[in-house]
Amino acid sequence: MHGAPGSGPVHVAGGVRIALRFAEGETRLTELWQHDPLRALLPRPVDDIVPHVVLLNTAGGLVGGDRLDVEITLAEGARALVTSQAAEKVYRSAGADTVIDNRLRVGVDAWLEWLPNETILFDGSRLARRMRIDLAAGARLLAGEILVFGRLARGERLTTGVLHDGWTLWREGREIWADALRLDGDMGATLDDPHGVGGARAAALLMCATPDAPALLESIRAVIGAETGSAASVLGDLLIVRFLMDDPRRLRGLFGTLWTDLRARVAGLPPILPRLWHI
Repeated sequence: MHGAPGSGPVHVAGGVRIALRFAEGETRLTELWQHDPLRALLPRPVDDIVPHVVLLNTAGGLVGGDRLDVEITLAEGARALVTSQAAEKVYRSAGADTVIDNRLRVGVDAWLEWLPNETILFDGSRLARRMRIDLAAGARLLAGEILVFGRLARGERLTTGVLHDGWTLWREGREIWADALRLDGDMGATLDDPHGVGGARAAALLMCATPDAPALLESIRAVIGAETGSAASVLGDLLIVRFLMDDPRRLRGLFGTLWTDLRARVAGLPPILPRLWHI
């Protein structure tokens, strides 16, 4: 597996490596490797026309020193949606980072959706997460992540901890976009500062790599226009939507609305979310 930022002893080191190819009119599994506590399930969806891959952390959460590595590779023409069985919980750390390293490779004319449930950061957690995406010629992508700052249902506010969330996107071997979010130390002050996160308790990033990106921008802006802390932009063939909200449920709802609209308009797929998103 590939390297990632982070330090400290490894408590658990889970991983999944999956490869899919298109043959005889359908996407088929060609490689599956998995290591506890990470598992991959491949249920046959009854209401969708692309295969689903469900990632499951059997440990029920992550602590400092834990590490997860995920590699997903789609060969030419393959299609898949990757989601998770439940929200990922990152617990308080005694000092070491929790490390998550994701690597997505999307082959020529392939279509990949990366749609995990939200990641919940507990007070005092330390998360170092990296995402690298490699797109071949004609590959299209719909990918996103939601972060929740604290166990809000229990009245917990995130006051201290570390978050480093980095993304890089490559097209035909050339880096075309990079982004990183880092919060450190007195995270509560940063979250509350009107010049920082402005009181938001959840954040999200949604991106869509497609030649149609410029034509999608105005309609996406019309959907999010009334939502404070949400914005959309286009860079070449990449549509980028960012969210900052004080209500994670409202954010999740808006995120899902945009997702179903984009997968229908860009890939001609049913405007639905995975069933695990409704549990």
